[in-house]
Amino acid sequence: MSLLSWKLHGNGKSVAAGEVVSTDERLAWPLTIGVGIQHICAMFGATFLVPIITHFPPSTTLFFSGIGTILFLIITQNKVPSYLGSSFAFLAPIGAAMTNGGMAVALGGILVTGVLLALVGLIVKQAGIGWVNWLLPPVVTGSIVMIIGFNLAGAAKNNFVTAPLTAIVTLAAVALVGALTKGFLNRISIFAGLVVGYVFAWLHGDIKFDGVKAAKWIAMPDFTTPTFKMSAIVLFIPVVLVLIAENVGHVKAVSSMTGKDLDDQMGNALLADGLATTLAGAGGGSGTTTYAENIGVMAATRIYSTAAYWIAALGAIILSLSPKFGAVLSATPAGVLGGIGVVLYGMIGILGAKIWIENKVNFGDSTNLFIAATTVIIGIADMSWTRGNYSFNGIVNGTLVAVIGYQLLRALNKAVGK
Repeated sequence: MSLLSWKLHGNGKSVAAGEVVSTDERLAWPLTIGVGIQHICAMFGATFLVPIITHFPPSTTLFFSGIGTILFLIITQNKVPSYLGSSFAFLAPIGAAMTNGGMAVALGGILVTGVLLALVGLIVKQAGIGWVNWLLPPVVTGSIVMIIGFNLAGAAKNNFVTAPLTAIVTLAAVALVGALTKGFLNRISIFAGLVVGYVFAWLHGDIKFDGVKAAKWIAMPDFTTPTFKMSAIVLFIPVVLVLIAENVGHVKAVSSMTGKDLDDQMGNALLADGLATTLAGAGGGSGTTTYAENIGVMAATRIYSTAAYWIAALGAIILSLSPKFGAVLSATPAGVLGGIGVVLYGMIGILGAKIWIENKVNFGDSTNLFIAATTVIIGIADMSWTRGNYSFNGIVNGTLVAVIGYQLLRALNKAVGK
């Protein structure tokens, strides 16, 4: 089978009870296009939140997410249905890099992250995934994910107090949409809350539309060349570990849903996401990751066809060619970002606890308890360490404690026969 050909599932018009549309199948093209649009909607909210928060050009990020998804599908040989959208793991290091050197410096960090992830993918292709599981057990990955979310609490507060009423309306909208709706709308409750907060701020005259009026309807996205500053690059190293965990988790989830053994695609998935992130960093987009939001669409529709993801990727690229569309998003006021930040950063942190729970991490074990406790406090308090031009923030230091500390303590456990 060639890369761009899929078998027609049944009559191409429906999915019978108990059946699924496999990765190498498709429905009739009009229905496949419809599913592809669903995937665009599913990834849209989260993919745009990152550039809105970090002040990257949204259209450029969308463009590279589409390009990255196509690259992912090619490298995984159309065997792993996935959309590559903006990763929230980049929020903290991008924020720090933007403060100390601007967007170009942040892009340098993103690019290096992508290169490192691609190298990990190549190693996994040769040596397997066992060493990753050894280096990043659940207690370590859960701790790192937790501090990446909770470390941003201060940023959420700063935006929140700028316009408290708008922030409260936004936060309440997210909560109500999540509580009162089901299905697709429930899955995009954060983006729905952003829309409500945006409209509220607009009605109160808190949004400046000068940039929207000046933007063209159709044009290529804005591209930016990265610059490299080692003091900023070190801030991005922990993100590599999170992206590894996210990609491995995604492939395992898809494998479970489709009933296909995809272990042979672990290295390809990591390599593809690494190359996609490298491309984004080279041109002005945010780093990418495999998207759980789109797994929800597959679970609801029982359609795992990679053809739908090709449609989603091409649709994203087409949407990215409207600067006016991106300018509307860039005009999002700080109060709205404050409300979104409170729930979003908190949710990222809680995902770390979810990793602990799902993997039944034993906190009766003193080593597990020590690693989790110290990592979380170092990350949340943002305990930084500065030497010359280098400043290691709480996320970097917490990650070092989690990864290195765990291995050292486990080695000592074995040495004393524990």
